[in-house]
Amino acid sequence: MVKRVFFFRPTLDDGGADRVTLTLLQNLDRARFRPTLVLVRRRGALMAELPPDVPVVELGAARLATSGIALRRLLRAERPDVLFSTASVANIPAAAAHRAAGARGRLVLSERSTLYRGHGRLHARQSAMVALKRLTYRFADLVTAVSQGVADELARVLGLAAARIKVVYNPMVTDEVDALAAAPVEHRWLGAGPGAGGREHPVIVAVGRLIDIKDYPTLLDAFARIRQDVAAARLIILGNGPERARLVELARGLGLADAVDFAGFDPNPFKYMARARLLLQSSTVEGLPGSIIQSMACGTPVVSTDCDHGPREVIQESGRDGFLVPVSDSAALADRALALLRSPELRDRMGAAARLSVQRFSVAESVARYQDAIGGGPG
Repeated sequence: MVKRVFFFRPTLDDGGADRVTLTLLQNLDRARFRPTLVLVRRRGALMAELPPDVPVVELGAARLATSGIALRRLLRAERPDVLFSTASVANIPAAAAHRAAGARGRLVLSERSTLYRGHGRLHARQSAMVALKRLTYRFADLVTAVSQGVADELARVLGLAAARIKVVYNPMVTDEVDALAAAPVEHRWLGAGPGAGGREHPVIVAVGRLIDIKDYPTLLDAFARIRQDVAAARLIILGNGPERARLVELARGLGLADAVDFAGFDPNPFKYMARARLLLQSSTVEGLPGSIIQSMACGTPVVSTDCDHGPREVIQESGRDGFLVPVSDSAALADRALALLRSPELRDRMGAAARLSVQRFSVAESVARYQDAIGGGPG
């Protein structure tokens, strides 16, 4: 029997979880599953890439927190076989609506990041969120976690049984990586070919939403340190978000206005990564950082903070397939980046090791595990 699966999200924007949802909708086995996308608001940068056979239902709620009423009504009317919430922030209203609707279908929640902020201390709002998750996650048939670190935290903090948690890595590495990396890119700092890094300027890239947990101030400070040694270096930041104006002003204050380009969202970051010397990431927390995996799949080395939880599960050995440095340590970020900028041999060796390392995150393997999670198949 083909199962009707409702994928629930706030929007389909430019974040990592949005991209994972789109990849699943594109690759789900139609002989087993018939997907529908349920959005609080029908909008987002990735909407145009939806497969034509995926219907979209807009709940039209004013905000995510109040979407549960409309979702409950939809579940009662449509009675899907599976409700799959693919955004951490949507899991509480999804579980509550599923319970209130008396739905008999399977409930699967996806946890995509750590429950903690600030080196393990919960702020007041996070404490309330964790309390609600402890209450509602027990209604789920299964909770998928994007990394083993996130899975361990779910069991420890929420008290979920290990049998109800399944680690499923994000589907990031596709057969099209090389073609996407070789796609033309129009940017004044980038050369024509992959690995060029610009004829005049060694280019560093950073990719991710402009939000506080990405800690771009530390990244910008690290780049200012890099420029003290390599004045020609340039930084391209791909992503949008609420912190943009503040970060642009911070870059100006650090004397980086002409050396940093806030280039916004691009659905194909591979073409930038492939032409960069390296990728920098400065997050304070992560679930499983897609930009690191994407860069490594291009053979472009990565310097990342060793935050909870994902980076250390992607970079398997710091110094071999990437560099891990302490959180909030701009000096360490700059030091490892300079080592790569100064040594083409190190870049080539680390890039080759990185490319091999991330084959674990293939779309085929990840989609297969997600299908088992959705359908209740092998553990």
